[in-house]
Amino acid sequence: MTDAVDAFVAGFIVLSAVVGVVTYVTLLERKFAARMQSRIGPYRVGPHGLLQPIADALKLLMKEDIVPRLADRVVYNLAPIVFLIPGMLIFATIPFAPGLGVADLNIGILFFLAVSAMEIVGLFMAGWGSNNKYALLSAMRAVNQIISYDLPFIFTALVPVLLAGSLRLSDIATAQAGLWFVFYPVIGQLAFAAFIITTLAAENRVPFDILEAESELVAGFRVEYSGMKFALIQLGEYAHMVGTSFLGALLFLGAWAGPGPAWLGPVWFLLKAMGVFLLVTWVRWSFVRIRVDQILAISWKLLLPLSLLLLMATALVVVLRSGPGV
Repeated sequence: MTDAVDAFVAGFIVLSAVVGVVTYVTLLERKFAARMQSRIGPYRVGPHGLLQPIADALKLLMKEDIVPRLADRVVYNLAPIVFLIPGMLIFATIPFAPGLGVADLNIGILFFLAVSAMEIVGLFMAGWGSNNKYALLSAMRAVNQIISYDLPFIFTALVPVLLAGSLRLSDIATAQAGLWFVFYPVIGQLAFAAFIITTLAAENRVPFDILEAESELVAGFRVEYSGMKFALIQLGEYAHMVGTSFLGALLFLGAWAGPGPAWLGPVWFLLKAMGVFLLVTWVRWSFVRIRVDQILAISWKLLLPLSLLLLMATALVVVLRSGPGV
């Protein structure tokens, strides 16, 4: 009983922290994009616009919830929740410091990758249930793109697993005490670059944002949503992006490793994750969208074979490093 209560409390604390971080990550992206474009971004609500996310949440809470007359109501109403749940569950296995996390599974990376891929179910439900041709086209594009990039994403994420010799996320972080995997000669840099590219595609970020291309599909699969349902979809999207940023910091940037006392570990981890997030945001606001055929060609013709070769090269390096008799 005590273990169940402890798990519930830990989950509640992590969930609350994730919602808070995700809420203000939206402000961080808007400010960062504004600076890139010589603007000031949100500024009027609170000092330097710090209360803007709260104002946005209250605005969406008060907006009318409109359901299309011909929509599949059950699917339409469930889609935002189904889309949000995977974005929250991926944080369950992320250790934010030694012994600090909800569940440090011995197959933590596999759990993360499996749950992460489930967002596509809620996304397709939103497109199908809306009974809108733009939303459905967006959902079909998403299925095409996300499945295409999930394979190289998984193969790239397995490179640190081979280097660390463990599927447990805390073990992968501990294995980087002497050398962050991003600095591992050649393999680390190529794997990290592939991870960023596949993250851009998996999170539907420019130049891979064909599923909600504003000039073509208005708002994509979420076009018929309003009020808090729209807010839940946005929350799920940003939660997934933040979770992937934490994964990138854990797999390649040493997670909580950093100068200073041990209690600063979670702070270093958060800063590294935000660094990955800003790197993805930098790319998003620096390039233009590419065509759907180009997006699929990059995955199947370039990233998939290269990620496989990289994975095999990593396995060879690990075997040679282990010496004879292994």
